[in-house]
Amino acid sequence: MKKRKMAAILCAAAMLSVLSGCSDSSSAPAAGSSSDSEAQRVVDADTDSTADTPVDSTIKRTRRTEETPMGDPGTWTVMVYMCGSNLESENGMASGDIAEMQQSSVKDNIRFLVFTGGAEEWQRGISSDKNQIYCISDGNMELVSESETSNMGEVKTLHEFLHFGIQNYPAANMGLIFWDHGGGSISGVCFDDFYDGDSLFLKEIDAALYSVYDEMTCPFEFIGFDACLMSTVETAAVLASHARYMVASEETEPGYGWDYTAIGNFMAADPNGSGADLGKVICDSFYESCRDVDSEDGATLSVIDLSKVDDLMIAFDSYAKDIYELTEKDSTEELAKVIRSITSADNFGGNTKSTYYTNMVDLSGIIAAGADYSENAAAALTALKNAVVYTKNGKDHKNACGLSSYYPLHIEGSQELGIFKDICISPYYLGLVDKIAYGTAGDDDFSSYDNSALISAFSGNWSDDDYGDAGDYTYEPETETLWDAFDDGNQYSGSDLIGFEQEPTFNEDGDYGFILTQDALEYTDHVEAAVYLMSDDLTEIIELGYTGDVLADWDEGVFTDNFDGCWFSLPDGQLLAGYLMLECDGYDLYTSPVEVNGEETNLIFAYDYEETAVYFISLWDGVDESGASARGNDELETGDVIVPMYYAMAVDSDEESYYYGEEYVYDGKSEPSFNYLYDGEYLYGFMIYDIFGSCYETDYINFTVEDDNIYFNALED
Repeated sequence: MKKRKMAAILCAAAMLSVLSGCSDSSSAPAAGSSSDSEAQRVVDADTDSTADTPVDSTIKRTRRTEETPMGDPGTWTVMVYMCGSNLESENGMASGDIAEMQQSSVKDNIRFLVFTGGAEEWQRGISSDKNQIYCISDGNMELVSESETSNMGEVKTLHEFLHFGIQNYPAANMGLIFWDHGGGSISGVCFDDFYDGDSLFLKEIDAALYSVYDEMTCPFEFIGFDACLMSTVETAAVLASHARYMVASEETEPGYGWDYTAIGNFMAADPNGSGADLGKVICDSFYESCRDVDSEDGATLSVIDLSKVDDLMIAFDSYAKDIYELTEKDSTEELAKVIRSITSADNFGGNTKSTYYTNMVDLSGIIAAGADYSENAAAALTALKNAVVYTKNGKDHKNACGLSSYYPLHIEGSQELGIFKDICISPYYLGLVDKIAYGTAGDDDFSSYDNSALISAFSGNWSDDDYGDAGDYTYEPETETLWDAFDDGNQYSGSDLIGFEQEPTFNEDGDYGFILTQDALEYTDHVEAAVYLMSDDLTEIIELGYTGDVLADWDEGVFTDNFDGCWFSLPDGQLLAGYLMLECDGYDLYTSPVEVNGEETNLIFAYDYEETAVYFISLWDGVDESGASARGNDELETGDVIVPMYYAMAVDSDEESYYYGEEYVYDGKSEPSFNYLYDGEYLYGFMIYDIFGSCYETDYINFTVEDDNIYFNALED
């Protein structure tokens, strides 16, 4: 039971001992082919209402006038661009998948062609000092080419592999798989450990594929990503010029990735099967592999019909135009409702303070968020459903649609926005993202916004006109003039849009809260509360995390704490810093920064709020500085040494650092708990986020926990 005590605010320190002490869709349709040399689809060419610049939304693609199989019927060549990275050097995951290819029942007419590199150490006799190409067929693995080590994050390296495979191993059905870490639309895939984690951006993949376009007489039957986060609409838009189907995951890939034995067995049993048929097998076998290692809850994998992507782009742009126009109204109330829905939609890759941000949001959530304000939303959702022909999702993402898109939940620097400009599928969606970014980096409003340069720069050209020779092409996103304010900015430095009718205080019932002005309410996205304690020497403020347990009256702008004094802790009683990652049916997933056996990582745990129970889920390293998402959620093992970590700030200098708890040795069976905080003094403050992602943090107040009761202390006049 929560009690209130109206007392003078205290500065007592907390004791240090507090810290130490998946649904299936219908079968996929057969692929169609285009006979146009260039497909042009006009979405909208009206004049933008902000700038006198026509919006060129024409979709231009190079198309073959005829499509001829490159080999005899029933033949397959699946090319695997396998950047081993730390997945191979630390865990042997790449060589394990190669073993699965050998174990499959592929015959002479079916082969895997594997390009290896990007890892400091390889197993199975594969060289770490060279790039090698192996042909795997009929149980045999043959080295067919090798060269000096080159950067697998460069267009030239991918081009050379594609050229070699097409010239030497053509087949009626050509497949291509990118194997490694992935980072979504912004950072791409295949991060080479030898070259500072350099990766292939989507524009670079496009350039490499176009470099061999004229060498092929038909598109790839499928292009897949055995990597995290790559099932994005931006990826699909790039690949639509090059393949019939895409197979990829919206979320990080748990377990050991795809089941190549199942893939090879299917091709051997049904060599004339389509990319859609094979994609379904990839999805189902992947999910079963995840189930084998108890990682199926977070799994997602989808098959995308790339012939339907242009229709999706058309429909989505019409929807985005309606939402973009909300930014031009005098009132932001409707826009704020849409953004609140987008930021609460299903998202992928962590997107928390402790895991970093990928900013990948489920596309159906983005569209559904504006359904009340767009007569084109239903058509966009229908086009999306038509493009996604098969999905396999675990319960953490049971309603994920199969494609995500970039949305700036939290922006770090201008580069990601410069990259997005070059791959965005809609000028109006780009305009929306641009305005959100402008508001965050600038004055938190649209009053002086001018998008004429951005709109005029948008290109619907998805052909090869922008690429030169593959050996010389290097992608460098423009960041000098677009959103350059982010280079020195900080979204958490405050928001000028937040104002109060009533400053945070106690009401007559002893509840702590505040009332926003009507203008501030229109700009508010959501409200959380942060909980802190002081180190015993009073030199550091230690963050325990954020809680969304705040009562909100959106009609009146009244927000009140609903905090009951309970928090998460390890089995030995040490508190865990907790950051909400996903809200699921009946349970929430949290991340907590920890050290495990001396290595920094994140502890993922679930809070079942119906049973009031907490469960360890896995360990996950999150997203690194290069944008690569860690792949493979490791399980806690008996004897693992866990040290909880906390963000801390020096009282006298605002210098940020980590604060560390004590070692806890996991016994293999105990679970975390959700109980009252230890008796002591703590700090509490509201965090008010505006629709641009900027955060206004109120002053802290003191509260006391004593005998399983919480006492908020009254503010002094």
